[in-house]
Amino acid sequence: MSTHQPPMPQAAEAAPNWQAAPGGPYAGYTSPIPVVKTHLGHALASEWTKIKSVRSTMWTLGVFVLLVVGIGLLAGAVVSSNASDSDMSGQSPLGLGFFGLLLGSMCIITLGVLTTASEYGTGMIRTTMTACPSRGRVLAAKGIVFFVVAFVVTLAASSFVAMTQVSMLDGTGIKDPSGAEWLKGTVGISLYIALLGLLSLVIGSIIRHSAGAITIMIGLLLAPLVIALFMFSQSLADVRQALLEYSIPNQLSVFYANSLSDTGPSGWDPLWIVLGVTAAAYAGAHALLQSRDV
Repeated sequence: MSTHQPPMPQAAEAAPNWQAAPGGPYAGYTSPIPVVKTHLGHALASEWTKIKSVRSTMWTLGVFVLLVVGIGLLAGAVVSSNASDSDMSGQSPLGLGFFGLLLGSMCIITLGVLTTASEYGTGMIRTTMTACPSRGRVLAAKGIVFFVVAFVVTLAASSFVAMTQVSMLDGTGIKDPSGAEWLKGTVGISLYIALLGLLSLVIGSIIRHSAGAITIMIGLLLAPLVIALFMFSQSLADVRQALLEYSIPNQLSVFYANSLSDTGPSGWDPLWIVLGVTAAAYAGAHALLQSRDV
């Protein structure tokens, strides 16, 4: 008695369309989720979401605007009420915004450090690097987003204070600023402070500790000038002069043509100095980020 068995189905027909059949063609699996090649734009969007959603951004920038506007308007009001007794005749009123920006720069420094170092403190950097394995792209995106935010906020605050001070001191004998003075006192000073914040971001990436990086940057901001003021020895005169000329407060004052000395940086020199220092620090941070574990 013979038994007839039905023919076995072909291996390719029996296998699901996502599974390779033995000896048959591979149909492949098509995901319903579109596969998109990531680029810098995605990293920028991610960093923008981070920086606008954390409370430290609002607090630091809020205090920055308060210091710049508050101190700037207070200085303008004091000079305006005592214009007849002041010795600012012939000087530009834009220089009255110096003290507010000097104190406010500490807020930009703090925010720059927190943009990178805080992720190492919370461990969030591991998630960031998992989502974007290209470490150089992450650092670049953080730097670009922070620089744009810092520049725009600084430019808005400094321009508002400058225009208000000029209107308050109109007719008091203090000269109206020229176009070059306006450019340096608004755009130039904003670029300098934004680059100073970017340098803080890079130092935060190198140190990976918020308190330590902030301490280093505040020391870099104030220590050279303070040390120079207490150098009374004649043998240290050259060192004292160099510290005065290249201290950050003096470089900020150069944008208002109120340098502490007749030598040293002038014009747009402070901007090129901070740009070179920031570029060198960024190169070091990029190299360390590629070689160290997160």
